Amino acid sequence: MSQHIQTKRISAPDISARKGAEPIVCLTAYTAPMAEILDPHCDLLLVGDSVGMVVHGLPTTVGVTMDMMILHGQAVMRTARRAMVVVDMPFGSYEAGAETAYANAARIMKETGCQAVKVESGPEVARTVEYMVRRGIPVMGHIGLRPQAVNVDGGFRAKGRNETERERVIAEAKATDDAGAFCIVVEGVAEELAAEVTGAVHAPTIGIGASAACDGQILVTDDMLGLFDWTPKFVRRYADLRRHVGDAIATYAADVRARRFPASAETYAFKKKA
Repeated sequence: MSQHIQTKRISAPDISARKGAEPIVCLTAYTAPMAEILDPHCDLLLVGDSVGMVVHGLPTTVGVTMDMMILHGQAVMRTARRAMVVVDMPFGSYEAGAETAYANAARIMKETGCQAVKVESGPEVARTVEYMVRRGIPVMGHIGLRPQAVNVDGGFRAKGRNETERERVIAEAKATDDAGAFCIVVEGVAEELAAEVTGAVHAPTIGIGASAACDGQILVTDDMLGLFDWTPKFVRRYADLRRHVGDAIATYAADVRARRFPASAETYAFKKKA
């Protein structure tokens, strides 16, 4: 009788222990097939609310719902075995108060099986983070450029470029850290500020557009694979899948129109009776 070997999943304490040590590798995941590919290489997979823009074609993340996040979280958890899986709490699911946030976070964790949730750490969120952590929900913070605040900010703008913004970013980082977040995403800030934030908090920092000064890095997987025409300045394209996929589809279309596909190798035949 074969014995199933259970892979030990990376946990929130494991990620927290990486502060100042080997950099933490993180990417976004929204589907079961991609999660299976990413899982052996990543320490943390984020089911980001970026799914609204990347998969569903929304103009911002504001329109993402709890049901969308749970659906994609379930898909990722079906194939991710090793990496820690964190699911974003969408806009409107945690800002109203700690009890509402806890109820929504608990629902996400129960229905997906994920190991933690992520919130964008605005000025009023630290108390909510502390409330959830004290009740058994690991929380990942997110400071700097906060995509859910796009309507307040008037667009996706880098943060910390003046003294007032710099102080706000550092204050949000410290408040999120003091509240018990096990790690903090730092998005869209200058290298000097990223280094200052990383040195000011106990939790490891995960950079996206925040330089190598952070304790780890995350990118939107579809961006780094080159699935879009345009990518942000901070993204390095590790592949050009948009071109390769386009070439493959063009070849398929040509084969169909020329009746080269399907050929005999891809066609069923009647079996002859013995």
